Amino acid sequence: MDSLRTTITEFLRDMRAQKLRTFLTIFGIVWGTVAIVVLLAFGMGFKRQLAINMHGIGESVAIMFPGRTTKPFEGFGTGRPVSFLEDDARLLGTQVPGIGRVSPEYSAGDAQVRVGENITNTLVSGIYPVYAEMRSIIPEPAGRFIDDVDMKDRKRVALIGDEVKRILFGEGEAVGKIVMVDNVPFLVVGVMQKKTQSSSYNRRDQDRVFIPASTFASVFGAVHVNNIIYTPKDPRQAEQVQDQVRTILGKKYRFDPTDRDAVWIWDTSMFDKFIFYFFLAFNLFMGLIGSFTLGVGGIGVANIMYIVVQERVKEIGVRRAVGARRSSILSQFFAETFFIIAIGSMIGFLIAWGITIVMRYIPITEYVGTPEISVTVALATVFVLAMIGLAAGLFPARRAANLNVVECLRS
Repeated sequence: MDSLRTTITEFLRDMRAQKLRTFLTIFGIVWGTVAIVVLLAFGMGFKRQLAINMHGIGESVAIMFPGRTTKPFEGFGTGRPVSFLEDDARLLGTQVPGIGRVSPEYSAGDAQVRVGENITNTLVSGIYPVYAEMRSIIPEPAGRFIDDVDMKDRKRVALIGDEVKRILFGEGEAVGKIVMVDNVPFLVVGVMQKKTQSSSYNRRDQDRVFIPASTFASVFGAVHVNNIIYTPKDPRQAEQVQDQVRTILGKKYRFDPTDRDAVWIWDTSMFDKFIFYFFLAFNLFMGLIGSFTLGVGGIGVANIMYIVVQERVKEIGVRRAVGARRSSILSQFFAETFFIIAIGSMIGFLIAWGITIVMRYIPITEYVGTPEISVTVALATVFVLAMIGLAAGLFPARRAANLNVVECLRS
């Protein structure tokens, strides 16, 4: 305890003797800490918000569209169109072991949806009940999504997007009401909860009307589905599942399984992989910038400690002469170095925390997310500060510990 008290006393004395330099050094540590914490916090918040926006379309969902062949196969030429049937979804669900959920999707673009005098032209999708889980479509508490009974009985029921509901019903209740879809009455059984969705195909979910696939086929006389969506059981096996899908469909429709233009697959799990590696590089880059800033502060700490050692040469000699060990001299100067860094880093953490709190009240969350000082960010910053403290204190402390006693007493 006496040793700690002595170290603190001498540290405060040195600070008073080098006020300007100490202030500038601590300011450098504060600025560096704020830079590295805030930059990494923004990176974490941006990554989370980007994932939320992307997963509005569904998590690890793959959407496959029919195309045209571009490779000759078994005597057939190129340019043959490929069309999907509803049974193809069932075929893939049973023949491809890597697929978890699968649903066909019929689409009628610009269908007229009307309630009284309120009219909107929107997209009507015919889907299976499992579609809701795959595409992150959650009904508001008062309603529900399409179920198996609706499919079996070909019921004229619909779940409408929240924007469609706003246009047709305003602030009024929609569940239990009738909407006319191309002059065919449908009972509204649910309204989709509002969600963030940065990507889509055909149209955003908020602007859609969802009905049972069986009902769509009977009402619109559809034979071919517009696309098929599925989710792999293991997103890490997404590419293998794609190959299996093309193999099964290639065997049925007689096209080369390596012909990616015959069946085009948009696999959103690939974007998750991109996000992971992009933000790994982004955070490393931001951390490097903050580390350089902290490094400048560390140089200032080292300079101050060299000056302190120079001014206390005679004191060090006296202490060594009366029996002080080199390790005690070393630990004292190390402690003073870490005191400076600890003061600057604590102030920096408080400022960074304040900045992240203020940013929560600025309406930019939807675009860049909310900065968050996570455990990872805190540990990374502490590690950088510890390395800088070690580097800044090692050489001055070693110089102090290795001073020659006789030369110190002569000075």
